Amino acid sequence: MIRNDEVFMRAALAEAHLALQNGDVPVGAVIVKDGEIISRGHNVREKESDPAGHAEIRAIVEAGFVLGDWRLDGCTIYVTLEPCAMCSGACIVSRLTRIVFGAYDKKEGCCGSAADLTGLHLGNEPDVFGGILQDECESLLKSFFDSRREVHGRD
Repeated sequence: MIRNDEVFMRAALAEAHLALQNGDVPVGAVIVKDGEIISRGHNVREKESDPAGHAEIRAIVEAGFVLGDWRLDGCTIYVTLEPCAMCSGACIVSRLTRIVFGAYDKKEGCCGSAADLTGLHLGNEPDVFGGILQDECESLLKSFFDSRREVHGRD
């Protein structure tokens, strides 16, 4: 683990709290280049009725605008939950160098848990590191889903 991974994961957790405030699944992401956060994102699927409104997609799109290039070589994404198939694919095609996530997602995670898109030799194979601030990331998600079950009786 690189020393700053926890610092940047805390920034991703702050984004996750913004998603929570909007009633979305509390997932947040930041993208870092040269030691600086260049973009941020959090889930907005509920708020914007956007099926692609995942934290990673939002952060990747913003990073492209900031850099003026869709190629995010030399960038690391920090995300509080292991990316799904859509988001793992976006990380790969945008040429992110590293994917760092907090909580593992055994049902939908595609960086090694349910599947591993990052190791399929799709042109870019980012380095993947999971479990950074795992307890904090899992706790936020568990609290959200527990409260949702109490209200709705489902996930």
